[in-house]
Amino acid sequence: MVEEMGDLSSQAISLAIDSLVSLDNDKIEKVKELDKKIYAYDRHIEKKGLKLIALQAPVAKDLRLIGTCLKIITDLDRIGRYSEDIVNVSKRMLGKQHMKKLVSIPHMANITIEMVDMAVDSFMEEDVSYLDKIYENEEKVDALYDEIFREVLTYMMEDKSTITQGTQYILVIRYLERIADHACNIVDRVVYMETGERIEPET
Repeated sequence: MVEEMGDLSSQAISLAIDSLVSLDNDKIEKVKELDKKIYAYDRHIEKKGLKLIALQAPVAKDLRLIGTCLKIITDLDRIGRYSEDIVNVSKRMLGKQHMKKLVSIPHMANITIEMVDMAVDSFMEEDVSYLDKIYENEEKVDALYDEIFREVLTYMMEDKSTITQGTQYILVIRYLERIADHACNIVDRVVYMETGERIEPET
């Protein structure tokens, strides 16, 4: 079920960005439905996990496995919510034209989708070797965030009529950056599940 929830989360990100590029209301509604399904998985998996703890009293690795599972579904649920936030931007832009062709934002989204997929694979395979690649991709996402932010800001400074739309683009890249953070959270928790050691956040 966690794997299925992860697949739905990746689908939601992809479809949300497609809805932004095409400004397609059908895609907007599909993402909202996906978010509802992701939330339903979150509730169902949490219920099963808590029942296992109550009835089986797991210890050591088994307890870390269930605890990690319960943490991961929270991250995946948040990813679904960020995808819905993106389509809310798309909805506000319906009937308008993009001020420029969207290239960098879909590219940023593709990297975040890859991160989410790898993070879920890491959990399913109990494999911590995904850690380095996911963090490499996070650096790419952060670099794209800065690049797109500066580009959009330039448009807004040169033409005040682009301020409203530019602000919406900045919201979208912020949501994508947060999704990337959740993918990192997932793989960090897999490391804890496998080793019993926590990755300390950078200061």
